Amino acid sequence: MKRSLLALAVLGAFAGAASAQSSVTLFGVLDVNAQGIKNNATTQRLSTDGIASSRLGFRGVEDLGGGLRASFHLEAALAPDTGTAGGNNQLTNGAGSSALFNRRATVSLLGGFGEVRLGRDYNPTFWNLTNFDPFGTNGVGSSLNVLSTLGSAVGTQVRTNNSIGYFLPGNLGGLYGQAMVAAGEGAERTGTAAAPGAGNKYYGGRVGYAAGPFDVAVAYGTTESFTGDKFKLGNVGASWDFGIAKIMAQYVNAKYNGLIGDRKQVNYLLGAVVPVGAGEFHASYDRANQSGAGTNSNDANLMALGYVYNLSKRTALYGNIARIDNKGAQAFSTNGSITGTSLLTGGRDSTGYEVGVRHSF
Repeated sequence: MKRSLLALAVLGAFAGAASAQSSVTLFGVLDVNAQGIKNNATTQRLSTDGIASSRLGFRGVEDLGGGLRASFHLEAALAPDTGTAGGNNQLTNGAGSSALFNRRATVSLLGGFGEVRLGRDYNPTFWNLTNFDPFGTNGVGSSLNVLSTLGSAVGTQVRTNNSIGYFLPGNLGGLYGQAMVAAGEGAERTGTAAAPGAGNKYYGGRVGYAAGPFDVAVAYGTTESFTGDKFKLGNVGASWDFGIAKIMAQYVNAKYNGLIGDRKQVNYLLGAVVPVGAGEFHASYDRANQSGAGTNSNDANLMALGYVYNLSKRTALYGNIARIDNKGAQAFSTNGSITGTSLLTGGRDSTGYEVGVRHSF
């Protein structure tokens, strides 16, 4: 009996030590707003993700000893206006498919060598788009509203399935970077000139340097389909925090080579975040120029202005307004999910506004 009690005590001690070295965190964001979009017609609705992407996630880390750690990250998109979760994970041509942890689902090994990460994750070329956008690629002012995949069906503009990623360690004196490769795994269908094959076979990388108020990074990635179509995206982003204002700039170069002909789009963004007391103003101007395969006149200008008032570290009120001036047959909208009678006709302008609240936990 005494030996049994001793054995149980020893096992309990080991279990306590193991649990002390591990941690799991529940986190999330709820961002809901009243939104109005004027395209061909005016749509007014309750919407989400004005200044932050609504989400629910779980992340954890385990200390394996010797400086080695294991971690996981599961993150699902939320639509608080309807109570739904999950969404598109780009597994099929065009339509995509529903997945619970569509924002991120990864497992990692970390150490002095950096991090090796496996699963569905943000790709290197997306980080410059969001980190150097005053609106963080959210809401009516998002720079993604005027970034096209040029008629391709690539599913890697933001995230990539079936990926293997490597991240540099964080002790390199301001130098940071990552590399990623991802298999298509049958998700790239054979396509036609009218409906190009979807692409999820991806490889790319990013390297940057941040010191004090300055941050600059360059990224490049290529997505391929079974038909031989290629979508290439390169970008450079930079920011400088002057205290009274943080200035941001981007250069984005997108190219498509495939069944519908060669196309190209170049974007230039200049923006700022200006703190004022408990709040801050956000402003940006984004110019998009297309060329090739009948798109030479399909250009656009995006102008956006927003204000965020922080009630606390976790809760904020905000308001944004944006306008896209489309040229030629271009049909960029201040909210791409608007459909039906409000779907934008090429060459017409789009105006959007949103007023909402964001809470994180």
